[in-house]
Amino acid sequence: MPAIEAIVIKNLTKKFGDLAAVDHVSFSVKQGEIFGLLGPNGAGKTTLIRLLSTLTRPTEGTATVAGYDISKEDSKVREHIGLVSEKMIMYDRLTAKENLKLFGKLYDIPNDVLEKRIYKLLKLVRMLKWKDAQIGTFSTGMKQRINVARGLLNMPGILFLDEPTLGLDPQSTSEIREFIKRVNIENKTTIILTTHMMIEADMLCDRIGIIDKGKIVALDTSENLKKILAGTDTKSIELEISNLTTNLLSLLRGLDCVKSIIQNNPTHIKIRAIGEEAFDSIIDTVRKNDGKIKSINDLEPTLEDVFLHITGHEVREQVSNRVKGQAPRHGFRTKSRIR
Repeated sequence: MPAIEAIVIKNLTKKFGDLAAVDHVSFSVKQGEIFGLLGPNGAGKTTLIRLLSTLTRPTEGTATVAGYDISKEDSKVREHIGLVSEKMIMYDRLTAKENLKLFGKLYDIPNDVLEKRIYKLLKLVRMLKWKDAQIGTFSTGMKQRINVARGLLNMPGILFLDEPTLGLDPQSTSEIREFIKRVNIENKTTIILTTHMMIEADMLCDRIGIIDKGKIVALDTSENLKKILAGTDTKSIELEISNLTTNLLSLLRGLDCVKSIIQNNPTHIKIRAIGEEAFDSIIDTVRKNDGKIKSINDLEPTLEDVFLHITGHEVREQVSNRVKGQAPRHGFRTKSRIR
């Protein structure tokens, strides 16, 4: 029996003047799946979520959410969805429980049902012990947990999560990802997740749509997307060089085979290169310039590699994530070459 489609999108387009923020997008989302929209800021992820959650109207095209047309039956769509965005909509002077109660009233949830639901949701996001504390005293991670609970108040069949871990510390990020998995499994909730973090999409999503400049440029499972690189000359190499210098980095960047270099810390770099001779050229350059190699790893293809291969550029937030404390090397699966 084929899976029921929770969302069906056909040639959906949103223009702002001459700019197509969403450009003739078409795909469907199966009921009960976690579907990821992966791409940099400005790619069209948030605009697409705003279209599907009826916060803005399309310029062209159609979409149905939970079987209802987003333009003609927008009130019906809103009855079946929840939305959690990076912009948290809460009141600092109210307690966690009071905030949830206020939003529950907007959904016209009966008092007895609402009380039980708030208790259940606070327990789900592990915030029950802080139910009577003011939101203004919470950390960003704690606020986002309440934000997730708010998005679930109406027990939606479809939940939109727009960059839910943006700016969070690693522990809070891990906890929010755990909640996403739990909500999907326990409640059978269909989840549409936007992110620019490759590891997040890889960990959580059943399928991933890579979006760039308003267009879906690839859509498949993470495993199948990585197979795009099979048989190509694209390589990712991680090097630990104990005496890494700016001069050596410049020489490596100047190689024809090298497409990008990410410096993870003073001694570690990740190089993306193309060509059968790339590995030898890189190692020869390091050794000819007295670089002391402590380790070399061939990295298995990642979604970042796929994104670069398809779009020709990297996700621009890579550097800013590290500034915010995101662990840069998580998710790299390596095959050690020298140790």
